[in-house]
Amino acid sequence: MVIPHPFGGLPLEDIQQRAQEVAQRLPAAIREAALQARQETFQQTSSPDPTEPDQAGKSRITIDAADTDDVSRALYGLGMTDGLPVIAPTPERVAKALEYAGRDPASTIGPVPPEWRILELEAVAANAVMAGCAPEAFPVVLQAIEAMMSDPAFNLYGMQTTTHPIGPMVMVCGPVADELQVWGGIGCLGPGWRSNATIGRAVRFVLTNGGGAHPGGMDKATMGQPGKYSFCFSENEAESPWSPYRLDYGFKETDSTITVVGAEAPLNINDHGSTTAEGLLRTIAGTMSTTGNNNLYWLGETFLIIGPEHAQSLAREGLSKEDVKVELHERARVPVDKMSTEQFAHLQSWIHESEVDTYVDSNGSVALVREPNDIKIVVAGGPGKHSMWVPTWFRSVTKGIVDELDRPVQSVRQFRRGEEHASEEIEVEVRA
Repeated sequence: MVIPHPFGGLPLEDIQQRAQEVAQRLPAAIREAALQARQETFQQTSSPDPTEPDQAGKSRITIDAADTDDVSRALYGLGMTDGLPVIAPTPERVAKALEYAGRDPASTIGPVPPEWRILELEAVAANAVMAGCAPEAFPVVLQAIEAMMSDPAFNLYGMQTTTHPIGPMVMVCGPVADELQVWGGIGCLGPGWRSNATIGRAVRFVLTNGGGAHPGGMDKATMGQPGKYSFCFSENEAESPWSPYRLDYGFKETDSTITVVGAEAPLNINDHGSTTAEGLLRTIAGTMSTTGNNNLYWLGETFLIIGPEHAQSLAREGLSKEDVKVELHERARVPVDKMSTEQFAHLQSWIHESEVDTYVDSNGSVALVREPNDIKIVVAGGPGKHSMWVPTWFRSVTKGIVDELDRPVQSVRQFRRGEEHASEEIEVEVRA
């Protein structure tokens, strides 16, 4: 049964009436569904389903096509693309990706929500190929998906099905990011960088085709946003005045990491005028203090991608990342009198009863996050006095990129099956 939408924001009596109507129809709907299930058990079909599982339990689709355009059109017709052309996932291309899986090609991942499917690596690799991923980037896609499933606080099911414009943001850092040329410098949020575009797109394909979160179907995002196509980048460690992000979470500089979070589209912070840290912090906090942002609902985490020039302005006056977090936690708050009475009551309803008394501070404002460290700071981008604020969905996950034995890897060569695990002295190609 489908409950008529919308019901958010309706008066309570209207919602109660709708609930009563649904409850009255529910018994008949259950009986009808049970009868249909029994009939389908004995139904004989005259022609096989083209997606019927084969003897190995795999769901396969075979497409005979003359060229790549035909493949893109066919897969688009099946609802398996993002609307843009794709690379044909031929057996040969999928096999090359699987060479870098770093594990048994017959293994599986999942269940992936919202349809809770168990995915064979071959299916994950096919989606990565479709997205244009280089074979050596496949393990990053694979481990990004697993990172999203590893922590309930990430709330992957919610991200996949909500009306909020949330998509997967993937940040790849360290030697593996350098080797794959995941870019963190000028224009890193796109376009123009193959690994950024294809890794992010591949993650989205797996969540859509593998998890069943198709736009207009299980994915209920009211409008969506460009980050749902692809949202992947790296840090600009070379121009950052602070230590790399992964070091804040116990990793070493020689480690490579993946950070994933459900993210809104980034909001530009433009400040070419401020010459002091005080002035810049005021601009950043003012940009973050919006009445309609996602973080007011969850008090989860929020990401601040600071441009190198802004970061250097803050560090020049002796501010560390931790200092900036503390300052913004106090400054980036939304006055209750800027909200409607109904919206404020609605926001409070999402907060645990133990936090209601402290939801509003002594100045009559609401914080975006619970504590300073929930403001995640990354330095990325190039020249120009711009930064980006990324409101989020619940909490992020940061994990080390490892091989099948959970050993840290420093090069994608270590993923290839049959090759010996390299020592700590392995040479890593780093772009200029």
